[in-house]
Amino acid sequence: MDNLKLFSITERIFLTLWVGGMWITGYMMAPLLFQYLDKQTAGNVAGHMFTAMSYVGLFCGVLLLAGIAYRYGQQSFRQWRSWLLVAMLILVCLGEFILQPMMAELKVTGMLEGSENHKKFSMLHGIAAVIFLINSIAGLVLVIKSGHEN
Repeated sequence: MDNLKLFSITERIFLTLWVGGMWITGYMMAPLLFQYLDKQTAGNVAGHMFTAMSYVGLFCGVLLLAGIAYRYGQQSFRQWRSWLLVAMLILVCLGEFILQPMMAELKVTGMLEGSENHKKFSMLHGIAAVIFLINSIAGLVLVIKSGHEN
């Protein structure tokens, strides 16, 4: 098997793991948790699932970028996939290392319905949801274009 074919197969595996995991977690598992569990338990479990997916995304995204760098060398900066992956990784980091800690802090300090903390949490949660949606769609673009040249 030549390196190009191996790269293509490896790319598809990492994309499937990351993007498939995002779609299953965000659009199937999280809604099911909120349907069958109380809001607090569902939120805690969903939070752990999203954190796990963030680390899967960081791992897969870095490996995908490394694969592109290996395949294209200095030309990798001219590949749209590289820039899309970098953007996705930045969004994962923003969600996991900035928004999630801010939301966790608000949870600890208490969030009575209608309170200022509750409003801040809702705003941060909304931003996190938009970021997740953008990453989900970007990941889908990568999956659709996987195996196609530029």
